Amino acid sequence: MPIFTKNQGLLYPLLKLASRLAIRLLCREIRINNPEVLQEKGPILLAANHPNSFFDSILLDTLFEEPVWALARGDAFRNKNHAQLLRQLNILPVFRTSEGTENLSINYQTFDACIELFKQNKIVTIYSEALCVNEWHLRPLKKGTARLANQAWENGIPLRVIPVGINYSSFRLFGKNVHLNFGNPITQKEVPPQSSDGLRNQLFNQLLQTSLQQLVYEIPASDHQLLEDKLGSCISPRLKKILFLPAQLGRIIHLPLYTPIYRYTIKKFGKTGHCDSVVSALLLLSYPIYLAIIYNVMRLTSASLTTSLITTLSFPLLAWCHVKIKPQFDHQLD
Repeated sequence: MPIFTKNQGLLYPLLKLASRLAIRLLCREIRINNPEVLQEKGPILLAANHPNSFFDSILLDTLFEEPVWALARGDAFRNKNHAQLLRQLNILPVFRTSEGTENLSINYQTFDACIELFKQNKIVTIYSEALCVNEWHLRPLKKGTARLANQAWENGIPLRVIPVGINYSSFRLFGKNVHLNFGNPITQKEVPPQSSDGLRNQLFNQLLQTSLQQLVYEIPASDHQLLEDKLGSCISPRLKKILFLPAQLGRIIHLPLYTPIYRYTIKKFGKTGHCDSVVSALLLLSYPIYLAIIYNVMRLTSASLTTSLITTLSFPLLAWCHVKIKPQFDHQLD
């Protein structure tokens, strides 16, 4: 099966639409330092930090107007059915040495696919740390981003590499605050083409590291006050009083959906960095089903069509009220 095909089907656009409808429940507040970037077209390589597994990709895919491809750890592609699904979601594999040197040749196919995407003026996300860790800290950068950028420039592609700092208020709670910071684009003119490959990669990584250090927050896990200062959001006491009752109702009526999802995810993924992403993805996929069940139950209990619709459509609004006043930080639950 080819690693990249032009016809990706309807799954990606449908999930992108669903994500856009759900993002204000999954995230309480999203602050973007340069929102104009979200309207741009490629060829663009988004070089991001990687604090929150595939939620990072969900966030970027949802916010950008254009489709966004992403590079993900190769071991997720070992199952053929999983691999086919991931490619339909615009996700391509990158293998690390620890995942088997026999798989490293696939990386060349992935980079070639990225070059073809850039030629079509598309957008690709690469996680330059090559490792996901739930922390407020920029880890050392690997060489993959530099190699991909230089390969594109060698092919005459006017690629812009945009540094992206993704910062979350929580790695355990839905309805989190997110600060998405975009840096100035890195272009070929900043990396002399006459230099050796090693020198170009080193210079590129220095530029990218310097930029990301200004975009990614450095917050010790134990410094709760600094975390609140950086990523907290305020709600007026008056609005909090207004939302209190509908927020409590929203919490209660969603417990039958949220509680089993959260408990299952903690059991299966609690010791990994994927827990928050799995909870968010399961909520995203199951919420329409939950609303459909509510609607059909009301219809079976002889409620009118109008009453059933109004009640069902009120659920997201009540959930939003809960998100607005619920705890924002993990330590508030401890």
